[in-house]
Amino acid sequence: MPDGMDVDYDGLIPNNVGLAQDARVRKALETWHPGYIDWWRDMGPEGFQESLVYLRTAISVDPKGWAKFGYVRMPEYKWGVLLAPVVEGRRIGFGAHKGEPAWQEVPGEYRAMLRRLLVIQGDTEPASVEQQRHLGATAPSLYDMRNLFQVNVEEGRHLWAMVYLLQKYFGTQGREEAEDLLRRRSGDADSPRMLGAFNEATPDWLSFFMFTFFTDRDGKMQLEALAQSGFDPLSRTCRFMLTEEAHHMFVGETGVGRIVERTVEAMKEAGIDDPTDVERVRALGVIDLPTIQRKLNLHFSLTLDLFGNEISTNAANAFNAGLKGRYREDKLEDDHQLTSSTYPVLRLRDGQPVSEDVPALSALNMRLRDDYVTDCQGGIGRWNKPIEKAGYTFRLQLPPVTFNRKIGEFAGFDSDPARLPTGDDHEFIDSLMRPVMEAGKYASWIAAPKVGVDGKPGEFEYVRIHG
Repeated sequence: MPDGMDVDYDGLIPNNVGLAQDARVRKALETWHPGYIDWWRDMGPEGFQESLVYLRTAISVDPKGWAKFGYVRMPEYKWGVLLAPVVEGRRIGFGAHKGEPAWQEVPGEYRAMLRRLLVIQGDTEPASVEQQRHLGATAPSLYDMRNLFQVNVEEGRHLWAMVYLLQKYFGTQGREEAEDLLRRRSGDADSPRMLGAFNEATPDWLSFFMFTFFTDRDGKMQLEALAQSGFDPLSRTCRFMLTEEAHHMFVGETGVGRIVERTVEAMKEAGIDDPTDVERVRALGVIDLPTIQRKLNLHFSLTLDLFGNEISTNAANAFNAGLKGRYREDKLEDDHQLTSSTYPVLRLRDGQPVSEDVPALSALNMRLRDDYVTDCQGGIGRWNKPIEKAGYTFRLQLPPVTFNRKIGEFAGFDSDPARLPTGDDHEFIDSLMRPVMEAGKYASWIAAPKVGVDGKPGEFEYVRIHG
C-alpha cells in the first residue's frame, strides 16, 4: 500500500511505502535487519530485553490516531518505515530551486551532501539508545522505565527511517553507510559516534531528563529544518518522526518538572527557607535546585555545540541546494533565498561577545540555534512555576550561549567550572539512583505524574519485569 495512511504489517518490516512491490529495497532492509536486532540486544536496554513493556506502536501515519498500545518485548517491537502522506503538487520552498517541483529522486549534483545529512541524523538515533542502556536498572518508577523504553524503541525506528533512505536512494554506498551506523558506538575510543554530545555518558535519571529536554529538542529543530527539504522522501520521513520526537521532549520536560516539584514540596514540609542550603535539602532525599541548575548548564551547553559553527558554508550550501531549510521555513515571510539578507550573529571581538550582522545564508546555524534557545525558554518557565508558587525567589535559567562551549566562536571562552556539576553532585545524585519496581510507587526525589500513559491509573504495571 504505497504512500498510504495505514501501515502494512504483513512483512518483516512494517511500512507504508510499498516495500512488498520494491523487491530490491525490501531485500536490502531484510538483509540489514538481523544486524540491527543483534545491535539492539547488545546495546539496547540492558537487563530488560525479555520484559513485557506497555509500548505504543504506529499503525497509521494519520495524526488523529496513529498508535496502538500493548505489552511487547522490545526485541519483538514492530520497527518499520513510515512516511507522512504525500502532499500533491508540493514544490521546493527555498534556495536556488525555489518553486520547482519537489524531487522524488536525488539530484546527481547533491548526492554526497544529502547522504552526509542522512548519515549524521541517522547516527544520533542509535547513539542515544547506547547512552541510555543502563538506566532501566535505576528507574524511579515503572512509569518512568516505560517512558525510557518508549523513547528507546522510537529512536530505533528513527534509525530505520534514515537507513531506508540510504538503502533506497544510495545503492552500494548507502548499504555501507547503513552497516556503519550499527558499527559505531557511543563513547568508543576507536569508533565513536559522529557528534560530541552523543559520546557523553548519561549516568543518571536527571541526566536522562535533561538530555530528552535539551538534546532531543535539537533533534526537533534539525528534523523541522529537514522536513522542509526539496527531496520529498526526506521531508515526509521527518514529518512523521516529529510526531514521535514530541513525546521525547515531553518525557524530559515533565521529568525535570516532577523533580523540581518534589524538591520544593520537601523543602516546604521541612520548613527550609533557603533553597541554596544544599546540605539540609539533600538530607531530605531530594535533589537541590542549585544542582539541577548546574546539570541544566551542562546539557544546554553540550547541545548548543550540536548546531555547529555560527558561520557555516556547509549550512549555506545545503540551504541553497534546497536540501535543508530553516526552522518552519514555510511559515517565514521573506524571499526564502536570502541572497541579500543579513542576520545578527554573536562574535568574539577583543575578548567580548558582540553582535554583528552577517550574510543570512552563512548564519543559518546561528538562526536555528536562536530558534532553539527561544523554544527552550518555555520549558524553563514551566519548571519555575512550582518554585515561584512556593514563595522561593530562586529561579532556574539558561546560562549564556557563550558558556562551556567546545565548538564555534566561543570555544573555551567562558568555562567557569563552578557552574558545572561537581564530583560531589554526581556522587549525591548517584546515591539516589535506587530502583523502584513496585507499580504505583515512586522514588523519594521525584513526584508522581499528573496523568498516566494511555489513560491508565497510577498503579498500572507499565513494565512486567519478568515477562
